[in-house]
Amino acid sequence: MSFTVAIVGRPNVGKSTLFNRLVGARRALVDDLPGVTRDRREGDAKLGDLTFKVIDTAGLEDADRKSLSGKMQAQTKAAMAQADAVLFLIDARTGMTAADRGFADLVRKSGKPAILVANKSEGRAGETSLPESYGLGLGDPVALSAEHGEGLADLYAALRQALPAATAQSDRNADVQDRPKPIRVAVVGRPNTGKSTLINRLLGEERLLTGPEAGITRDAIAVDHAWQGYALRIHDTAGLRRRSRVAEKLEKLSVADALNAIRFAEVVIVLVDAQSPFEEQDIRIADLVERQGRAVVLGINKMDLIDRQPNAQRWLREEVDRVLPQLKGLPVVTLSAHRGEGVERLMNAVIEAYAVWNRRAPTAALNRFLAQAVSQHPPPAVAGRRLRLNYMTQPKSRPPTFVLFSSRASSLPETYRRYLINGLRETFDLPGTPIRLTLRAKANPYAGRKRRR
Repeated sequence: MSFTVAIVGRPNVGKSTLFNRLVGARRALVDDLPGVTRDRREGDAKLGDLTFKVIDTAGLEDADRKSLSGKMQAQTKAAMAQADAVLFLIDARTGMTAADRGFADLVRKSGKPAILVANKSEGRAGETSLPESYGLGLGDPVALSAEHGEGLADLYAALRQALPAATAQSDRNADVQDRPKPIRVAVVGRPNTGKSTLINRLLGEERLLTGPEAGITRDAIAVDHAWQGYALRIHDTAGLRRRSRVAEKLEKLSVADALNAIRFAEVVIVLVDAQSPFEEQDIRIADLVERQGRAVVLGINKMDLIDRQPNAQRWLREEVDRVLPQLKGLPVVTLSAHRGEGVERLMNAVIEAYAVWNRRAPTAALNRFLAQAVSQHPPPAVAGRRLRLNYMTQPKSRPPTFVLFSSRASSLPETYRRYLINGLRETFDLPGTPIRLTLRAKANPYAGRKRRR
């Protein structure tokens, strides 16, 4: 991207709504409750012929630096430092507040080109507040409605004026198309398992809010990272509690955001707390990831908080294979995100899981496997007739997907299907990845022919 724009302002002025409008998707959570956004979220924006990076930030509030609100304000200041220009949003309906005046001074002190945006100006809402906004000392306000898409042409002109050099070359960046697509990685788990701490450790900075309180993360925040030559886009997600415990609307939105991150990921790190591993919710989350067909890595975090027992690694391996038999051989990595122990092994496991998830087997080798599997353990007879398995092929990977042709495919027992899946996993080196085996009836060449008398 040729330039970066940060959206800042006090809580509930419509920053996330404008962010969603610019990126062309509902990427940030939006609710009438103030303070929904906590971490800063980045996205690729398009406005007319301009393409740029946009950063959504938490609402600016006066707070102690060590409090959660103080940490949110630090994230906003970091976004302004990173940006080439700042969009300072005010609410045209409520008019100027003391908070607006105080934080306008903060924006001026950043030294970045600032554009004053009077949001929620649909209809005649901004007629009284717009003249008042000149007192902020940020120039002419741009009246728009992020929710209805009104006034975006004026915002386009203001960006051109604020960043003439950067906007002139915005659409000449051919390198975006040349860059390889990053591997999409989602970090999921129960609340307070250390997901944000892990990502901060990877990045080497306090990029995401962390703290002892459960449920700090709300949005699924994506950050880009390079690891040993691989481009990664890592999504931090809200903690997933049991559905029966999720009652508030905002938490439901956060959970939906986390589930979307799983659906669009390629590799999912399921993070488990070593102090209470393999709770029912951990198993449910891992099973959900498997059913979505994503590559899976199990990270057991907070190992620094428990007494490590002899043969603990072997016990963990056996326990995982017992509770998740559908992911036999699942990569298991013990770590301490707080201390940075085991993080390198975890990322190596992510790269390996991605490679396994993309693995393909030649058709000839698959049918040699099928012949040997049937020879060693023939399928059971159904209604006195032996089932005949004709041949097998792999039409796709991501995850490895196989099709088995048989004249009576619907009669093959589930136990024999699992036998074949375990054999495929072992023969073609597919540990821990979801495997799909579809049964398809082979066409009867004599169907429809009349019998001769």
